[in-house]
Amino acid sequence: MTVRFIDARGGVTEATAEAGDNLLRVAQAVGMPLEGTCEGQIACSTCHVIVADDWFGKLPDASEEEEDMLDFAAGVKRCSRLSCQIELTPEMDGLTVTIPIESYDMRRK
Repeated sequence: MTVRFIDARGGVTEATAEAGDNLLRVAQAVGMPLEGTCEGQIACSTCHVIVADDWFGKLPDASEEEEDMLDFAAGVKRCSRLSCQIELTPEMDGLTVTIPIESYDMRRK
């Protein structure tokens, strides 16, 4: 399956993923600036992405914990999600997300 990441400058990076992959790990594997500080424990918002409008309604609903953590995300939008909470399924082939301009991965130099 293919996942598309749009960076803050509008550049598109396509990644190949498998069903069951975690969106955060796929993004990190192709160099997207998503830190994922809490390693998927819903204790930070450093993996915040903005899901394309046409995809947002196709994803499983965010948990209450995820919604609460998004309150702390910079540049949050109506279609914001934490990428660590999105487990990819075959139906998500072609999923497109935007990396917010505020995203910065402190691990990268």
